[in-house]
Amino acid sequence: MSANESLFTEAQKHIPGGVNSPVRAFKNVSGNPIFIKKAKGAYLTDADDKEYIDFIASWGPMILGHAHEPVVKAIQEQVLLGTSYGAPTELETKMAVLIKSMVANVDLIRMTSSGTEACMSALRVARGYTGKNKFIKFDGCYHGHADAFLVKGGSGMATLGIQTVAGVSEAVAADTLTAAYNNLEEVKQLAEKYRGEIAAIIVEPIAGNMGCILPVRGFIEGLRKICDEENIVLIFDEVMTGFRLAKGGAQQTLHVNADLVTYGKVIGAGLPVGAFGGKRHIMESVAPLGKVYQAGTLSGNPVAMIAGYTLLSELNSNPKIYDELAAKTTYLKNELETVFAEKNIPVCINQTGSMMSVHFTAGAVNNFEDAVACDNDLFKKYFHHMLIAGIYLPPSPYESWFLNNALSYTDLDKTIAASKNFTA
Repeated sequence: MSANESLFTEAQKHIPGGVNSPVRAFKNVSGNPIFIKKAKGAYLTDADDKEYIDFIASWGPMILGHAHEPVVKAIQEQVLLGTSYGAPTELETKMAVLIKSMVANVDLIRMTSSGTEACMSALRVARGYTGKNKFIKFDGCYHGHADAFLVKGGSGMATLGIQTVAGVSEAVAADTLTAAYNNLEEVKQLAEKYRGEIAAIIVEPIAGNMGCILPVRGFIEGLRKICDEENIVLIFDEVMTGFRLAKGGAQQTLHVNADLVTYGKVIGAGLPVGAFGGKRHIMESVAPLGKVYQAGTLSGNPVAMIAGYTLLSELNSNPKIYDELAAKTTYLKNELETVFAEKNIPVCINQTGSMMSVHFTAGAVNNFEDAVACDNDLFKKYFHHMLIAGIYLPPSPYESWFLNNALSYTDLDKTIAASKNFTA
């Protein structure tokens, strides 16, 4: 038995399914997960000492690669000063100021300990601010595992084929209105049917939890218009896209401002952290200024703050990183398209910036229904072929690839070469 198999066998005795997040279980691709013991730059090393080129980057935060030296050094120095105080620090303010300097349309920001917590809190603020309860989300968009969001969620739910979540009451689900991503007409119909009852529309402005899916022209702009007309709070879930696609995230790349924005991933540089922020008149609803209560003992944790502050500072001072990442990702996309075309394997590769996903289909993939209709058995076969070749891809066709800037063109060429050896 390999070290990976042994570790998974033991883990299953003590942890549900042997994993602490469902998508890690390899359910959608079959087989057993590999256990990572270290990472550096663009590479992961598993318990059997096999090295992999990493295209997950811890699901996004390792944008400059694993164990990035300035981040590691900053964490080491902070740990010597203490890991948690339960009291304010100057670093929290510095982090808030830095985020506001990079992102348009954020007047006030509150730190949390996860992206789930950030989205849950943003929705509560929208409800408290508007005095309304219902909200609209989109099929296949995942905003964390808070009850209200687990209606037609993507990500791990799609991977496991879960559409109705046990433990979520009908009363909670009744306030969750759903529409197809990229279908503005459905949103208009909901807004008309429930006029005066909708507090918020929450959306991944560029989806990453049903694969990488871009908004069609006019979709995000249309959401902004509906929210303005109906006094609805527009929430951008930028847990994935924030500080990954650009300094200003999807708001910058799409040229549309939200009322509230949620963050995670990159702002923690791999440590557990999230944040939500936005327009002052809405954020002033948050306690202790207002009556919307949100709290967290480890919110603004100094170790997480220094890690995120160090990484964001580097991105802020060197925005060419985004151009470099986009160029590498475009190169990989174009080469893979050529490889699959030569093999007569129908494929749709969606890509924006350093996010991309491979969908085995002859058509476009613009929403969750399109993603489900793809040849996901072929993806399973491709995943294991690449894993054997030392390429670590997301173990689900419903997850985005995240490139990191430690990847070299040699790494990309090895990935392309491995794909050339794939037999459908």
